[in-house]
Amino acid sequence: MQISTKFTIAVHIIAAAKYFEGQYRITSKFLAGSIGANPVIIRNIMLQLQDAGIIEVKRGPGGITVTRPLTDITYLDVYKAVETKSDENMFRFHENPNPQCPVGRNIHRALDGSLEEINEKFEHDLAQHNLKEVYDKLEAAKQAV
Repeated sequence: MQISTKFTIAVHIIAAAKYFEGQYRITSKFLAGSIGANPVIIRNIMLQLQDAGIIEVKRGPGGITVTRPLTDITYLDVYKAVETKSDENMFRFHENPNPQCPVGRNIHRALDGSLEEINEKFEHDLAQHNLKEVYDKLEAAKQAV
């Protein structure tokens, strides 16, 4: 399984917004330079984070701000904000297993419970980490240089 780069880009956006708060106007162009991605991609992810209530986007000269303390923003919050189908389980089933085949007829029953358990553990683990951890590691790295 692989999570898209949207998750790490979103974390980067939030961390940079907090890190550079009050020093720079945090815009999609500014963030694109830090992230190394197209500003359009950054704007799309910013909109998803805004829709989730994690950041506030002010048009024009305003830039973005983080709407709540970093300790209150978990990896799960970010994941659910930017992964397009995060309201579903991370495993998607093929839609048309053959009901005439004993494997096709029973594959859902054979997998559903364990895959649901894995998904729950994954979300539980994401919820155990927050953006303050990322910020603190960035600060520590700055001090080490």
